[in-house]
Amino acid sequence: MTTTAPPTLAAHTAELVTDEDVFAELAPAWERLYRRCGAATPFQSHAWLHSWWRSYGVPGRLRLVLVRHGGDLVGAAPLMLAHRPLPTLVPLGGAISDYTDVLLPDGDDGRAAGALTGELARAARTALIDFREVRPGAAVERVRERWRGPCRTVADSLCLELPAVDMDELVARLPSKQAQRVRAKLRKLGSLGVRRDVVAPGDVDTALGRLLDLHRLQWEGRKVTTEHLQPRFREHLVRSVGPMVRSGNAVVTEFRLDGEVVGVDLTLLSPSLAGGYLYGVHPGLRERKADVAVMLLDACTQHTGTGERGALSLLRGDEPYKHHWRPRPVANQRLLLARRRTAPLLTAALCDAAARQRVKEVRRRWQERRQD
Repeated sequence: MTTTAPPTLAAHTAELVTDEDVFAELAPAWERLYRRCGAATPFQSHAWLHSWWRSYGVPGRLRLVLVRHGGDLVGAAPLMLAHRPLPTLVPLGGAISDYTDVLLPDGDDGRAAGALTGELARAARTALIDFREVRPGAAVERVRERWRGPCRTVADSLCLELPAVDMDELVARLPSKQAQRVRAKLRKLGSLGVRRDVVAPGDVDTALGRLLDLHRLQWEGRKVTTEHLQPRFREHLVRSVGPMVRSGNAVVTEFRLDGEVVGVDLTLLSPSLAGGYLYGVHPGLRERKADVAVMLLDACTQHTGTGERGALSLLRGDEPYKHHWRPRPVANQRLLLARRRTAPLLTAALCDAAARQRVKEVRRRWQERRQD
């Protein structure tokens, strides 16, 4: 009588990649993994991250932690090494990304997460790992659960979220008088003849150029996020959004009035959320009493009303106009991971975060007193 040994389960193997060419070649495998990660946001797509690296990365500092199983990519942590103010591994995407995370498939039994955690600890060496802008429920929380060294979580930016429903349902959530005003603004847009068109993939680059030109025009003479006016940001946006549109991770919408493009909106999409990332609108549209916020939200809900998205995110920022829609506040977290020998770096980062928070609080109180 012969017996057959049970099949051996393929091991999960982890590696650290620092080669930029390898990062570029990972696009198909990265996209397949991304599609298996329900918590992933558009800022974890390969098109966004690789384009960001080309615009903002520092040669020699790329640190990609990858996990494979049977030849398939089943885990990824896209990081880079920063030396100031502390030696730190930080996620790719930087300040222009509203969320950071790692990629781990929803069906992982814990082995991919464990392998990723172990390789992250080895890759960190003498550096702190600092994940900023972590959305609740992010995959990196599975890494935190398995981390064996010191770790801390502190508050980061506030995001505001709406349910992923169509415009009629959003309006129905409002008090009756406010809902009537919104409906009147929607009718106003219709009476003006504002037309909305989704841009075809082949025309995305041109539309993004218009978006950035209109964005510069609308903020002329006012305080603006200066990075949005930089050539490197334009190059990143044009390079990344085209592939994202083709893969369903973004949509670009143009608004026309009397045959002229008067507005362009970029909305980013993933299974977990949809969010309006950037827009540009000609000042003349507001002069004609068009409510731009209503126009943009109405366009965004065209991609959420099917119920396929988890949330309609208004992304980072606590601006007063966002509260008109009665959103739910969702606070991002900052996740700090250290090894025992790098615990002093963790303490230094926590002290710095606390000091910055105190400065913000002092400024806020000063502004309130000034207004009073």
